[in-house]
Amino acid sequence: MTMRVPFNRPFITGNELAYIQEAIADAHLSGNGAFTKRCQAWIEAQLHAPRALLTHSCTAGLEMAALLTEVAAGDEVIVPSFTFVSTANAFALRGATTVFVDIRPDTLNLDESLIESAITPRTRAIVPVHYAGVGCEMDEICRIAERHDLFVIEDAAQGVMATYKGKPLGSIGHASAVSFHETKNVIAGEGGALVVNHRDWMDRAEILWEKGTNRTLFARGKIDKYGWIDLGSSYLPSEINAAFLWAQLEHAEAITRRRLAVWARYHEQLAPLEAAGVLRRPIVPGHCVQNAHMYYVLLADAAMRGPLLAHLNRDGINAVAHYTPLHLSAGGRRFGRSSGSLEVARSVADRLVRLPLWADMTGEHVADVAAAVAAWAQSAVS
Repeated sequence: MTMRVPFNRPFITGNELAYIQEAIADAHLSGNGAFTKRCQAWIEAQLHAPRALLTHSCTAGLEMAALLTEVAAGDEVIVPSFTFVSTANAFALRGATTVFVDIRPDTLNLDESLIESAITPRTRAIVPVHYAGVGCEMDEICRIAERHDLFVIEDAAQGVMATYKGKPLGSIGHASAVSFHETKNVIAGEGGALVVNHRDWMDRAEILWEKGTNRTLFARGKIDKYGWIDLGSSYLPSEINAAFLWAQLEHAEAITRRRLAVWARYHEQLAPLEAAGVLRRPIVPGHCVQNAHMYYVLLADAAMRGPLLAHLNRDGINAVAHYTPLHLSAGGRRFGRSSGSLEVARSVADRLVRLPLWADMTGEHVADVAAAVAAWAQSAVS
């Protein structure tokens, strides 16, 4: 069925094909070419980071971060249960146990007040996830990490162009991973980056990135030949993806403004339903600047979600649910353990609905969606 309001529609700036043609003309289509370097320089400038390495996915960036922490079997890593599987998988691949902690009921981010109760002598890292592009409480998370000598790896997949107390998301922990997947604000089709903020990791990060070799030093003329010296994998994206991404990064601020306008329209038009107790709108703390990565609502009762989704989709509006908490999944039970009851994550997962949001959405699109939600609410509560 073709949806008249799809959940996502990739935004095209207009220069993507021209830059791809330029990459083809330059005859460098594998990774780490001119467009890769431009994208990395942009990320470093935007996040005030000493090093950024473009990857073929945010998942790859998280896997590299896990390698940098040197977690291994017997170690533990604290993650929120309400997140995408890559957050936990990157560390489970190294043999570490993922310890699932509940989320805050306001921002749906990792609940910093529950972290210390989950720490054991085996804990090596904390992985906060900036849900919906709203920053976690990074000051407290970093204080906890410093007290317990732990690494902080930010999963900033949804965080490009958002800040916490004036600091770009992804710039605060020892390292972070960002996403340029087609469902994100700024896209490469498939893509991501590892952002290295801990300077002691910079050299090793390049080695991991280049399949465990010191090929980057060779390319810079620092050594006569390169070889295998560490673990690593094929984490580089092609120049085709980097060229597409560069066209997006050039317009990142404009894309963000467009999405924020859509988000603001939703927020205004759904306020009456929140006042009526039907749903709750997103909460953004005053010290956070969000990027309008998504607009979600939390329904008053889990029994409401199925009927609302069915109503919207029948009306040609593609709304969706989101994560199943990892601690409830087969993989979570196999590779991790829970700390506490995780009741907030369970409740949120049953009540959350993500509404369509893309940069080209018009006021009419938003009004159409909001009206459909209101029409359902009127019939549901009458």
